[in-house]
Amino acid sequence: MSDTPAIMICGHGSRDDGAVEEFNLLAKNLRERFPDRDVESGFLEFATPIIRTGLDKLVERGAKQILCVPGMLFAAGHVKNDLPSEINNFAAEHEELDVRFGRELAIDRRLLEVCQQRIEEAEAACEGEVDRKDTLLMVVGRGTNDSDANSNVHKVMRMLWEGMGFGWGEVCYSGVAFPRVPEGLEHAAKLGYKRIITIPYFLFTGILVQRIYDQTDEVAAQNPDIEFVKAGYLKDHPLVIDTFVDRIEEMLSGENNMNCQLCKYREQIIGYEGEVGTAQVGHHHHVMGIGTDGDHGHHHHDHGHGHHHHHHGDEK
Repeated sequence: MSDTPAIMICGHGSRDDGAVEEFNLLAKNLRERFPDRDVESGFLEFATPIIRTGLDKLVERGAKQILCVPGMLFAAGHVKNDLPSEINNFAAEHEELDVRFGRELAIDRRLLEVCQQRIEEAEAACEGEVDRKDTLLMVVGRGTNDSDANSNVHKVMRMLWEGMGFGWGEVCYSGVAFPRVPEGLEHAAKLGYKRIITIPYFLFTGILVQRIYDQTDEVAAQNPDIEFVKAGYLKDHPLVIDTFVDRIEEMLSGENNMNCQLCKYREQIIGYEGEVGTAQVGHHHHVMGIGTDGDHGHHHHDHGHGHHHHHHGDEK
């Protein structure tokens, strides 16, 4: 195994056991795609094993090159700061290793196709027929204080809106950014469309996805004349796995280039001018590996981590 690049899949982590199970299913799929490579996975926060544990296991089994791929959709605080901090610290302790860090999934044709399928599945499950020109599409992103990452959700929405022929498209966020889900859906309900389709642009289930669906139900109850439809998230669709495979292979081909043109840590972005050159450090040490709700046997309240310098860009 040592002469073949090993793979480390870096997940966000969640307090929700279902989200951890779905991430582990992703890792299983990638192991099947790379049967000749040593593959480990780990989490940035809450769930175990933590990323460092996975990296140590690869070294113990003789890895000389490790390809670290973020299991995340967009490049916000996690991909720009927390994960590089973890990987850089590990690499500094193992100068004999070739450790590479991949880019996020980003906006990809295949992920848009998965969204299309999830939306079509939700439409097919509806009892009545509503023309798409009478339908509003609501794409829900995680939300972060990185305006570049937030804007990517708008691009996803726009491409689905135009490509699938919806009458209108809107974006809202599960946290940090505005509008939040209740405000976004309440505003959408005033626009006069017969049907509103909500699709969480998330990789895995978790506390936030369940909350999005619950909030959709709450707004639906207040607007009985509108049909509210809940579409599925990305999950372990084969095209999602294909996208991960590409990100891993990019690290070997040298095409692993993150788009930094609008990165607030490199450029003077409106409203975030003071963050240019901010140190690349992690902010999850206090929740690293502390376990899920299932481990503790009770339900945690969502603390939101508002005290972090860099807010989250991915799901929990």
